[in-house]
Amino acid sequence: MKVFKFGGASVKDANAVKNVAEILKLFPKENILVVVSAMGKVTNALERLTDAVFYPESKSGTGKKEDATKVLAEIKKYHFDIIAELFPSKDHPIYNEINNTFVELDWAAEDEPTENYNYEYDKIVSMGEILSTKIVQAYLKEAGLNSMWKDVRDFIQTDNTYREGKVDWELTQTLVNEHLMTAIKSPFEGGKGDEGKIIVTQGFIGGTSENFTTTLGREGSDYTAAILAYTTNAESVTIWKDVPGVLNADPKWFDETKKLEQISYQDAIELAYYGATVIHPKTIKPLQNKKIPLLVKSFLNPSEKGTVINEVQSPLPIPCFIFKVKQVLISISPKDFSFIAEDNFSDIFNLFSEKQVKVNVMQNSAISFSVSVDADERKLPDLIKTLQKQYRVLYNDNLELITIRYYDQATIDRVIIDKKVLLEVKSRYTVQLVVKPL
Repeated sequence: MKVFKFGGASVKDANAVKNVAEILKLFPKENILVVVSAMGKVTNALERLTDAVFYPESKSGTGKKEDATKVLAEIKKYHFDIIAELFPSKDHPIYNEINNTFVELDWAAEDEPTENYNYEYDKIVSMGEILSTKIVQAYLKEAGLNSMWKDVRDFIQTDNTYREGKVDWELTQTLVNEHLMTAIKSPFEGGKGDEGKIIVTQGFIGGTSENFTTTLGREGSDYTAAILAYTTNAESVTIWKDVPGVLNADPKWFDETKKLEQISYQDAIELAYYGATVIHPKTIKPLQNKKIPLLVKSFLNPSEKGTVINEVQSPLPIPCFIFKVKQVLISISPKDFSFIAEDNFSDIFNLFSEKQVKVNVMQNSAISFSVSVDADERKLPDLIKTLQKQYRVLYNDNLELITIRYYDQATIDRVIIDKKVLLEVKSRYTVQLVVKPL
């Protein structure tokens, strides 16, 4: 069995959904597990809906928040416009199916929220994947493909860490065997004996033992594909993107980029960890454990080779650049100017973990500890306020974090033109620079 993952850009409109069907038709005899993200920018819209439901004021600080009903109406219109183009007949059952699915979001927009934002976030934002997969699977069936829809919450089980669900691998394996492997071995309704079978399921989300919904972290659909590949012993995973493969830099930042034909698991883990958006950071490890190759290919040109990530041991032949914007550099020091010691580090990291703030790069001196983190308007103010009870805390915002894998001085000089370097951390193969534009 193969695992295919299609992200939001690959199902952003009716033509994109049709293109997914055409790609799957290239594999007529294959059993394929298809993992689909929310359509287009729906996850962003659902985050806006969550904020409109949960917070009394807007994030802009104007005191006026968005109208949850209006945001929900936008989301409904977007999906039904796609459905209307895919299924001209209003009698098609997908119309009732999606209407019924939206009932859950109607309730969310009307009900008083709980005190747990992360719980509400997962309950609302996860609906993007439910909607997209129902539409995609209905169209695959309409296009004559032997397909079935499955709810991933029935087999990917996590704990109750909302927005960062931790997978219960043993239980997930048992449920995958029960729900997925049994299904793939059984005839599909209306299918033919010589056809490949396609199971469509959701990325990004999981379920708990209490039947609550969790998410696996932003952009977590890649991780879903890896979990399912691991538990089904898939022969490969293919991530379908709007780029020809893994590039050595984001085209948004570099005019000239080069495609990497092959990457080792180790380099892929490093690049993902440092923020390369083409792969979710947690994706590689499950695949490496079972030596399952990961392919990154273009859904615009599916016949092209793309990039393969596997056991190759050779280092990358060219430097790779990763840019993260909207960074905050926080400097933490004891109020009495004593040394930063092991007990301080333990305390500081516990606070970061408790507030769910991830460190992108760190550096310590005798009396201070500096970290660069993403500018999260919901999490950072609380973290800084808590740190200030025990430490002297300074911070700079509106910064950039530049990571270069396989760097040399020329590559460093290239990226710091018109920038002031506030922090630099070097290892044998990687350099990280926190910079402020001049």
